[in-house]
Amino acid sequence: MRLPLALAAATILVAQDAPRRVNTYRSSGLQTAGQNRFVSPEIHTDGRVTFRVRAPKASEVILNLSGSKPQPLSKNSEGVWTLTIGPLKSELYSYTYSVDGMRVLDQANASLKTGINGLDASLLDLAIPNARFDSVQNVPHGATHIRTYFSKVMNRDRGLYVYVPPQYDTEPNRRFPVLYLRHGFGDTESNWSIDGRAGVILENMIANKKAVPMLIVMTYGYTDLTWAGGSSPEGIDKLGAELLTDVIPFVEKNYRSAPGRLNRAIAGLSMGGGQAFTIGIKNMDKFAWIGEFSSGLLSGVDFDIEKVVPGFIKNADKANANLKLLYIGCGEQDPRIAGHEDLSALLKKHSIHHEYATTQGAHEWKVWRTLLAGFLVRAFQSE
Repeated sequence: MRLPLALAAATILVAQDAPRRVNTYRSSGLQTAGQNRFVSPEIHTDGRVTFRVRAPKASEVILNLSGSKPQPLSKNSEGVWTLTIGPLKSELYSYTYSVDGMRVLDQANASLKTGINGLDASLLDLAIPNARFDSVQNVPHGATHIRTYFSKVMNRDRGLYVYVPPQYDTEPNRRFPVLYLRHGFGDTESNWSIDGRAGVILENMIANKKAVPMLIVMTYGYTDLTWAGGSSPEGIDKLGAELLTDVIPFVEKNYRSAPGRLNRAIAGLSMGGGQAFTIGIKNMDKFAWIGEFSSGLLSGVDFDIEKVVPGFIKNADKANANLKLLYIGCGEQDPRIAGHEDLSALLKKHSIHHEYATTQGAHEWKVWRTLLAGFLVRAFQSE
């Protein structure tokens, strides 16, 4: 039998007699190397957190923690900069350092927030003193699948994440409703799982009998990497076509999804909130549950709902007959809050049934995790 050339060459090298090498390797060197490492962030039992950066030649290091003002670190004789803050409230935080004006991630922390611009921030999950609704708890867990599908609308392969609840494995004959969940500008199909904790929130709520077991499908929300590719009327229409033509058929072919509009929901945050609102209302024959969180598209002073979804506001009877839930929400400190109040007032004026929710926070993930939980409480629930 003839061997492939590369394999034959490797075999010849093994077979040849060669001078023996002198062995100088010592495993103790690994222990010595580890002595120069440090923990960052270090979470203390009282809720305080210590941040550390090794930058011996830097003249200034600043901590930029979500929800807090920038704070300086102090350098010791070994060139390690340190800052202890808190106690902090139990929350999932993002942070970066500014080292002599350069934005830097925490090199000692492997938990990262990513997006279309690459590595975005380091993550700190402060889950003490008690478990949050969005932290991993001792409940039955589902799984998140990373899938690739071919988009005929975009004419290329695209990625999506699919969260399946624990019941998907334990009840093999059961079919599940589907939430199509859309991300914001700067993010990708991964962020609702990593930063939004969508699957974690759902499985905690299922365990507490507050939500229906469902699939959550998280897609890539751009036609290209521009603002227009996710927020312009043309971009949203193309994304809507992709969802109906490519994504939903892919999910229904590969997963035990329950059929029909009553078993489909669409929701999203910021850019994805505008997409969910627009695509959902234009396709009420496909979706009965719509959620919109912190959309800038719907909040501007020049927003004209008739241009975005023609005929919707003038036909309350049709909307109320088709939609089981229209849920809109925003953070109290978000500049978009006034626009959401206006939108809610407009819907109320035209007798369109909806739920309006607010929570403390700005344009940030803690707001969207809370609003998602509020939507999940209602989605696919019988009257």
